[in-house]
Amino acid sequence: MNHSRDDKPLSSLEAPRLRGGSGARVRRWDQSRFPTSVGITAVAVVILVVGISGWLATTGGQPKEAPTRAKALQHTRTQHALSTTTVASVTTTTDSGSLPQTDAFPEADSTRFQSEMSALWDGIVSDSLTTALPAFFPEQAYEQLKNISDARSDYEDRLVGDYSLDITAAHNLLGAGPSSAILVGVDVPARYGHWVPPGVCDNRIGYFEVPNSRLVYEQGGVTHSFGIASLISWRGVWYVVHLGTILRSTDSGEVEDPEIGPGYSEPSSTC
Repeated sequence: MNHSRDDKPLSSLEAPRLRGGSGARVRRWDQSRFPTSVGITAVAVVILVVGISGWLATTGGQPKEAPTRAKALQHTRTQHALSTTTVASVTTTTDSGSLPQTDAFPEADSTRFQSEMSALWDGIVSDSLTTALPAFFPEQAYEQLKNISDARSDYEDRLVGDYSLDITAAHNLLGAGPSSAILVGVDVPARYGHWVPPGVCDNRIGYFEVPNSRLVYEQGGVTHSFGIASLISWRGVWYVVHLGTILRSTDSGEVEDPEIGPGYSEPSSTC
């Protein structure tokens, strides 16, 4: 089955078509472009003289405080934190749920999805539903999707409630030092992605679903993993709709198939 990435409103019951990949070019180091040792010495002397003159002109001859290693690390960490916050802000403030569905098949290596999975992992480590919500299916999208009498209550009471319980269960799986667990990657088995047409599972419109993705992390030098029961698409982006399990018999959180190692995904016909 083929899928397209066209971001067009969904207007038929047919599944879209998949598309291909991308490449990158690497700039290599060319040593032949640089001068001989004599030339290098001459250039270095000129640069030194010009640099000292410029420094004296701009600072009045007063030396500036040299940055320490601690300050450099602090600056780097601050920049990283600002960058992460910006990405998370874009993810949480873009109200894609109010827009119509499209037939675009999501990509697991997109910036949007990677930001979502970072938010999910941070929520698991800190046992915070609020932190993990950017990874969850949008409420307004769910209201468009479901052909039931009170989609909002079902979303808030059942889906988000289960999500919160499963986040706590995954947090407990990490043990006494959850912050020592580092997310390595998320394995999304796109080959198991399938189109769920309108009319199935009380759905008004169609979407893609992929079962049994896996969160892979390292803790104490050992690779571990557990599953994401179901991801579904909205406008070409994967979102978590069931983390621990799809159907449960008790009001308690569950962890989907925890394993030592990266584990493996299995196909499923869930919707």
